[in-house]
Amino acid sequence: MNNLIALLIVVFVVIGCGGMLVSLYNRLVMLRHNVDKSFANIDVLLKQRVDELPELLKVVKASAEYEKETLQQLTALRTAWLASNRFEDKVTISNDLNHALKGVFAVAENYPQLRANRGFIQLQQRISALEEQIADRREFFNESVTLYNIGIHEFPNLIMAKLMRYQPKPLLEISSTETQYAGLTF
Repeated sequence: MNNLIALLIVVFVVIGCGGMLVSLYNRLVMLRHNVDKSFANIDVLLKQRVDELPELLKVVKASAEYEKETLQQLTALRTAWLASNRFEDKVTISNDLNHALKGVFAVAENYPQLRANRGFIQLQQRISALEEQIADRREFFNESVTLYNIGIHEFPNLIMAKLMRYQPKPLLEISSTETQYAGLTF
């Protein structure tokens, strides 16, 4: 009788440990897929923004020959973003692109003929609208990434995450000030 009770206890412990491992695995997989899904939602808007850059560059080049380095940087970042297939690279490039766009719109203040250009105004408004949409979706993305990063560092998830080779993911850094192009009123 005692042997039967001991055997049942061992069986329940083994089943409990197995269930816990399956639960940990499923949670980590869910967190990772949630990050991928939230980035895919942002990726659509980032692609639209990247597609607007050639038009913006044409208008800016036609209106003023200035800041060639900034224009070259935007072109290089757009090319890099389109060529990138890795999630982490796209996040980094997108963050760099945000800073470069802010610089273009800030420098445009020094060129009245550019600020008066109808095409430039329309592109600026389109890119600003896209930035607002990206900012809305960024919140969900960053929440997903934060939960994922916490999840892979919690014990006992840490052990399972290391076995699955899960690495921390970067946040998409777009500050609220970068979505507004201050000083350019139309």
